[in-house]
Amino acid sequence: MVDFALSEVEELVAQTARDYAQRELAPLASNRDKNDTFPVSELMKLAELGLLGVNVPEKFGGAEAGSVAYALVMVELARACPSTSVAVAVTNMAAELISRFGTEEQGEKIVGRIVSGDACCAAFALSEPQCGSDASALQTRAERHPDGWMINGTKQWITSGDKAGTIVVWARTSVDAGARGLSAFVFERDPAVEYPGLSIGRHEDKMGLRGSSTVPLIFENCVLPADALLGNEGDGFKLAMVALDGGRIGIGAQALGIGLSALEQAVAYAKERKTFGKLIGQHQGIQWMLADAATELEMSRLLVMRAASLKQAGLPFTKEASMAKLHASETANRVCFDSLQIHGGYGYTKDYPLERMSRDARVTTIYEGTSEIQRLVIGRSILQQFSR
Repeated sequence: MVDFALSEVEELVAQTARDYAQRELAPLASNRDKNDTFPVSELMKLAELGLLGVNVPEKFGGAEAGSVAYALVMVELARACPSTSVAVAVTNMAAELISRFGTEEQGEKIVGRIVSGDACCAAFALSEPQCGSDASALQTRAERHPDGWMINGTKQWITSGDKAGTIVVWARTSVDAGARGLSAFVFERDPAVEYPGLSIGRHEDKMGLRGSSTVPLIFENCVLPADALLGNEGDGFKLAMVALDGGRIGIGAQALGIGLSALEQAVAYAKERKTFGKLIGQHQGIQWMLADAATELEMSRLLVMRAASLKQAGLPFTKEASMAKLHASETANRVCFDSLQIHGGYGYTKDYPLERMSRDARVTTIYEGTSEIQRLVIGRSILQQFSR
């Protein structure tokens, strides 16, 4: 028998996130999108609530509430403000990765700064202009230096890259070793102070998530201390895959939250708008659109929570995380489209939130691995499963 009940801790964490998101984030979401404002003060408050380290051990300052609780937090934040939720997602991902693979000293010092809000947020510098989702093709180099490691290369599409006080950077430490030649480094900085060898590129003028900062990072003879290495030299590809598996649960949850919010907007509108003498919610065509949306969102919720529960139990979850991310992200886009359609011409204007939600939802099928990458991961897993 499958137990779908949440624990007392999970319920409490979800309620905490829900209350804060609806009270503080939702009223500002439209202006944040309009003015491209990054949620610095909101991230500090989320840190106080323990939501920047939901699945981080208590000994490093985290909530240690588990992967299911983290997914629930992401759903609630994304329902209110997807731009804020993505900064929280990357911060949690980086904090969890460092706490798992870093030294005790890195955990106490660096993770503590992240979850407390002292670092503002964290960034995940993996992607590069020429390779996208192919982590094994990274060209950024890290060479030994008398003071530690010298980094050269360019990172692209780095969420919170200019705001983060902690950045996990992937670079090639061996030219001829393929994926085994990658290593990860923890880069600590004060975003308000220029760091030698690091340049921040122009802010991307994005379609959606406009309250989230996305920038290139250019490393030119940038020297990091010797203890910046995360894990062992050559472990970078493994660490990236571990982080992305967990990250896909977070993005699946984010997409679910956006989709749920869009459905709520559609239902509310269908109960007040009249055509041909009756509420549009009384028309069968509209009811079927709502029914399909609710059913697909429930499927997404089950997939996301299934993947999160497997991770929490210490069981393999790569395939399940990709399934959750694939289904939830594509569902969110369909639900936003249909909800906007239900609003008619009003939905196409900025007077209603569906226009923004539709833009915010679009990227969920792209980042943390595109839908096509998720299908590759799932397909390979299935082929291995049935070849035994």
